[in-house]
Amino acid sequence: MSTLFPTEDTATLERLHARLADDAAREGLLDVAYRQVDSPVGPLLLAATPRGLVRVAYSFKGHDQVVEDLAARLGPRVLHAPARLDAAARELDEYFAGARTRFELDVDLTLSRGFRRAVLEYLRTIGYGETESYTEVAGHVGNPRAVRAVGSACATNPLPIVIPCHRVLRSDGSPGGYLGGLPAKKLLLDLERAA
Repeated sequence: MSTLFPTEDTATLERLHARLADDAAREGLLDVAYRQVDSPVGPLLLAATPRGLVRVAYSFKGHDQVVEDLAARLGPRVLHAPARLDAAARELDEYFAGARTRFELDVDLTLSRGFRRAVLEYLRTIGYGETESYTEVAGHVGNPRAVRAVGSACATNPLPIVIPCHRVLRSDGSPGGYLGGLPAKKLLLDLERAA
């Protein structure tokens, strides 16, 4: 009994998959490309639309669930297409190596709207190694009383690390919460302070 794709021909399957991903992207048939990368804060799922990086997800979110959610929210044509995310993976590697202080990736903020989106856009202006309080961020986005809403925007940030919600602290300087967990927030802040 022969198999259609023998296991020793994995390289051929990988080439065919890469070709499928390239063809789908070129023909505009790919809503979301995704891949996984290893990092000091654990495995991260990266996903992009044709407009840019749309999602960075920590592993505790369940990467399969995140991919299903992206398909439901952004379109069903979702494909594991690692090459489409090479630039994002490279910039994250450089960041964790201490060689990058600013991400230059195109981002797609489709997953955030209204006040949350305004918060995310502002967070991109907080410099590497700097921090601000939730109260300060609320004031900068034009609603000084919306401190809890800033916390909610940070907790639902679809692009953690790239959009640096880890740089937002409580007014007393304590870390507050973080969608990747407090150990990840501490690691990111310590990495930036060491530079």
